[in-house]
Amino acid sequence: MYKQRWLDLLQNYRAIAVIRSPDLKLGMQLAHAVAQGGMGLIEITWNSDRPADLIALLRQQLPHCTIGAGTLLTSNDVQQAIACGAEFLFSPHTHPPLIEQAIKAHIPIIPGALTPTEIVTAWQTGASSVKVFPIQAIGGSHYLKSLHGPLGHIPLIPTGGVTLDNAPDLIKAGAIAVGLSSQLFPPSLVKQQNWQAISDNTRQLLAQLRMDDT
Repeated sequence: MYKQRWLDLLQNYRAIAVIRSPDLKLGMQLAHAVAQGGMGLIEITWNSDRPADLIALLRQQLPHCTIGAGTLLTSNDVQQAIACGAEFLFSPHTHPPLIEQAIKAHIPIIPGALTPTEIVTAWQTGASSVKVFPIQAIGGSHYLKSLHGPLGHIPLIPTGGVTLDNAPDLIKAGAIAVGLSSQLFPPSLVKQQNWQAISDNTRQLLAQLRMDDT
């Protein structure tokens, strides 16, 4: 049941905002900015400042959003992310024990993989979907399209080099959703604290990705 709900969320939003913040307050501001733009899936990376506190606060402040944890490398990371209320879990690699740990907690886990063997291994171990990372380093939408032929039954989320411009192409190539980090939060806008521009960019991205579904 939890896996289907996760897939429904991906199908609805088509994008995940990935926040890696060196400061708790900044992380909150970034999350609120994309939420204002309609983003419903927000990932806080575990190498952010006080990620557990940030996730717990955002769960309270943005009840209409689904808040998860990313860059989880160890069993202890996963345990702490679950304890603070993370609603989905991303890891940059495929490690079956982490997948099994999340399954026991009935929380979606999305391990990172790149080759067909890694992707199939992650899926067969019980991943809720698979993060194809780093997508741009290996060919972007062309690589994803080649994967989609034999592996079209596996919901893939490309990350790593996803931009506002190439995100639609990745969806067209077969991605169920895309993950964006720095592209949603240009340093110039962050420095200016121009949260409205970040909200506007988010809104435009989501509209474009949903338009491609029609």
